Amino acid sequence: MTEPITKKNEPEIRKRLLLCTDLDRTLIPNGDQPESEHARDYFRRLSEHHQVTLVYVTGRHQQLVEQAVADYGLPQADFVIGDVGSSLYRITNNHWQYQADWHEIISHDWQGKNISELQSYLADIEALELQEASKQNTHKLSYYISLDSDHQTLIATIKQRLQQHAIASSLIWSIDRLANIGLLDILPASAGKCQAIEFLMKKLDYHHSETVFAGDSGNDICVLSSSVPAVLVANADAEVRQQAVKVAKLKHHQSCLYLARGDFMGMNGNYSAGIVEGVIHYMPHLKDWLRGAA
Repeated sequence: MTEPITKKNEPEIRKRLLLCTDLDRTLIPNGDQPESEHARDYFRRLSEHHQVTLVYVTGRHQQLVEQAVADYGLPQADFVIGDVGSSLYRITNNHWQYQADWHEIISHDWQGKNISELQSYLADIEALELQEASKQNTHKLSYYISLDSDHQTLIATIKQRLQQHAIASSLIWSIDRLANIGLLDILPASAGKCQAIEFLMKKLDYHHSETVFAGDSGNDICVLSSSVPAVLVANADAEVRQQAVKVAKLKHHQSCLYLARGDFMGMNGNYSAGIVEGVIHYMPHLKDWLRGAA
């Protein structure tokens, strides 16, 4: 029997999903806004479907991801893109397997230099406060910066300083609203949440039409404004929302950014409710996968 012919202009309905989500204040309800009842139940129902590959995309390192999974009863991910996109792990039966191929790709940008050497290049910049040792890794150098500082000028200065030492870097700015402090992560230029997601898509052979990312903060802008279908949860700060929309429009990717509104299944669009709402926006035929969750 011959297979049915799909017209060229007729989009193919995808029945698998690469579900990528940030953790803090996206999936984890640790912000100021309330979480909808049963929202995490719907998320779990969706993420544990056999056709879903779940990826946590976070600034947390391995131990903090494991702590979040335990503290909030989160589903176990299939992959974790950690340390703001500078590490990648496959998880099988609770065993974390570091993906050396991602390490190999991003390692060239720093010319073999380690974070101590990069730190020495920036030691005289008083506005930089080094974050705790647990928040640093082989390809991530992280600082705290006062919100009173001119962070844009500061970032330009750091970028120029590193370029003088032939360091190709990506500087990611975000704000920890709960701690009221700025966060600056220095990564290899080829690292980051968006680059890591696109690497994983290629590695696992997932098309854009089979992928959805969810986020809420400044370090998610690179994905929220990309060609990867993305959802900004409703509890995101207005500043992040404005920036995400602005950058997505500049890149002509506004059709790939969905702003959760909170009008889905009686939920408010915050945290996991926004993730589920965004997934169904892009892939409405997956709504059947939510049955029996609440």
